[in-house]
This record gives sequence, C-alpha cells and structure tokens, in this order.
Amino acid sequence: MKVPRPWPRSLVGQMVLLLALALFLAQAINFALLLRQRAEFRVVQATRPAASRIVDALEREAVTGRPIPTDRGRVRRVSANPAPPAPLIRREPQAEDELRRQFAEMDVRVGGIVAWVENRSDEGDPSWMRRRGGRSPTRLMVAVEQPGRGWIVSSAGWSRPGPRLLVGLLAQTLILYIVVLAPMLWIGRRISRPLRDLATSARAFQPGQTAAPVEEHGPADVRAVIAAYNTLGTRVTAMLDEKDRMLGAIGHDLRTPLAALRVRIESVEDDDDRQRMADTIDEMTRMLEDILSLARLGRSSEPVTEVDLAALVDAVAEDFRDLGHAVETRDADRLPWRVRPASMRRAIRNLVENAVKYAGGAEVVVERAAGGACIAVLDRGPGIPADRLAHVFEPFIRVETSRNRDTGGIGLGLALARAIVEEVGGTLTLANREGGGLAATIRLSRRGN
Repeated sequence: MKVPRPWPRSLVGQMVLLLALALFLAQAINFALLLRQRAEFRVVQATRPAASRIVDALEREAVTGRPIPTDRGRVRRVSANPAPPAPLIRREPQAEDELRRQFAEMDVRVGGIVAWVENRSDEGDPSWMRRRGGRSPTRLMVAVEQPGRGWIVSSAGWSRPGPRLLVGLLAQTLILYIVVLAPMLWIGRRISRPLRDLATSARAFQPGQTAAPVEEHGPADVRAVIAAYNTLGTRVTAMLDEKDRMLGAIGHDLRTPLAALRVRIESVEDDDDRQRMADTIDEMTRMLEDILSLARLGRSSEPVTEVDLAALVDAVAEDFRDLGHAVETRDADRLPWRVRPASMRRAIRNLVENAVKYAGGAEVVVERAAGGACIAVLDRGPGIPADRLAHVFEPFIRVETSRNRDTGGIGLGLALARAIVEEVGGTLTLANREGGGLAATIRLSRRGN
C-alpha cells in the first residue's frame, strides 16, 4: 500500500504551504514575545504600588514618629518573615528583582525581599493578611526586611493570565491567513490551470496528428510559454512532414535504379554471378525498406485497430511454416488488443526471423499477463553475450561472433521491432535461456492500450 505524501507535488501548493508555515512560525514568535512582555508588565504593575506604599509608610514613620501598625492597614510590620513554607507558596523571583530595583531607585536601603502569590480566600487568611472590605482571591504578597527592625508586609493585585491574549492572537492569525493565503490560492489557480492544460497537451502530442493549439490564458509569462509551445508544435509537425516527403523521394529514387539493376543482371551469363548480384540487390532493397520504416515510425498512416494477438501470431508462424521453417505455437485463448496490425506483424516477424536464422527454428507463446499480454519468441540458438544484450537494440549493431551479415541481417531488425512495440506502450526485452538459446519477450500493457 502506497502511503500518500503530505508534501504537495505542485509548485503552487508548495509555495502556499511554505507561506502558511512561515505565517504560523511568525505568529508563534509574536505570541512568545507578547507573553514575555505581558509578564514583565504584570510584574511592574503589581510591584510598583506595593513598593510606593512601603516607602510612604517608612517616610511617615520617620517624620511623625508613629510606628507602622502590626495588626491592620495595607502596610504592616511583623517581627519575622511572614511567608508560608516554600511548598505552600509560589515564589515570584521576577517580582523580587523588580522590587529591589525600585527600592534602589528610591534610595531606600532594604535587606531581604520575599514575594509570593496567595490564592486563598479571605476566610482562610491569617489576621495580618485581612483588610477591610476583603481582597482579591489572587494577590501578590510582598515582605521587605528593614535591617534591625523586622519585616514590612504589603500586598497588591495580581492579575491571572486569561485566554484573551490567545484568542486575540488566533483571530489575528486567522485574519492573516484569509488576507494573505486567499489571494495566493487565487493566483496559484490562475497559474496552475493553464500549466495543467499545457502539460496535458504535451503528453497527448502525437507526431503526425493535427492537434488544436492550447488556449493562451493566465498571467503574461504563462501565456508566453503556451504561445511558444504552440509555435514549437507547429514547427515539429512541419519538420516531420518535410522529413516524410524527403524519405518518400529517397525511397522512390533508390528503388528505380535497383529495379533497373535487377533487369540488367538478367543478361549476365554466369548463373553464380547473376545469383550473387540478385542477392545483393535484394539485400539493398530490404535495407532500404527497414531504414525507411524505422525513420517513419510514429508517423504511420496505418490506423490502430483491435486484433486478436493469438490469431496474428498464428498467421506469422504459418507464413514461416509455408517456407519450410520449424516455427511452433501453443494453443492460446482469444486475446483482443488495439495495435497497428501490419506494424505488430512486422515486429513479431523480425523476432521469429532472427530465431530461424540463428537457431533453425522458434517457438512463439502468447499468454495473458498481469495487467496486459505477453508474446515470447523462444529459440535454442547460441544466444547473445550478457554484456551485449543492452546494445543489440541500437541500429546497425550486430554481435559479430554469431549474428553477423554472413548469416543475414543488417542490424535494424531488433531496433525496428522495439520501436514498434514501444509505440503502443509496450516493452521488448532479450534474455538468455537456461540450457542455451534466447528469449525475446514483448510485454503489452493495458495502460498503453
């Protein structure tokens, strides 16, 4: 089972995804900075009133001589550090550092400073925590040591971090996504739709077939690419037409002198010389036909029709048997397939002809395969060296040790057969058989059919 990839394949999809990730990262950094700023502002907002009240109380005590009360008021004096045990409180080191900085600015000398957050209600507070009218359930308690005179305690409001900041940031992120990504998606669709049409037209392009030009739409750059593609298609078609006309002229001009030579060799009295001349002319004629067929492949005028592959193979084998060659076939069920019959017949005939020439006979097997069809031409000849199997499909390539011109062939049969098979979406492979011989296998796929 193929696992779908989360990363989009299209360029526009990748751009949109990267932009969305960049916006998310920027908002995450912004959120972290805002949280830090809010935390610093909350500390300053809570500690400044407490520090001011303590300094004012110390100044009044110094001016009036009246001591700071120990049982009431917003500022109280206690003899010992009033902070509960550490496991019961949440210390606020930032508030302690900010208080020390503020006392230093106001030139007030203090000793130890303890700041903690109380979350208990008034009913459970000690007497020194109570104040008239009650207090907020969450408050910042501040205890400042006055060297040699005990501790001074005060309190201030301590705001709890609420969800408002997170909700606001999420709303801001959503607005950014709508404002930025929506136009990006619209622009992406304007770019990707004509590019998809262009890619579809390029994949469907067939030499020799007149296709409608791709509609030029989208941004200016994309329209320029489509216009260049339409111009290129027109030029390619014109070049192929010119090539076909040139090949037709070459074939006509060469066949005429070959026919004249065949007529003239009849005047040669020596039978052996006449036969060798006739064989040479036949070889040149076959070479000319193979070269023209290979050059014109892809521009064939033969239509694609549905044929029975088993019947087509039987017909090819019967032609060889009529000439006295040992070509065997196996009984096979009807196997309809859409091909160019004459071209496919020629490809199979080339493979069987090679097997007959170099092995004296062949066996042709037609069968259904997974997702397609398979045609195998089997022989018990000398085979092909393993290091040459990949090269024998090249035009005019022959394996000199066994498949040379003395035994027939000019090196175009396999190249032409493979080109014909690949034109219909198939593959042609060669493999040496166990015990000697060669297996030429044509595999046709339903995808190409």
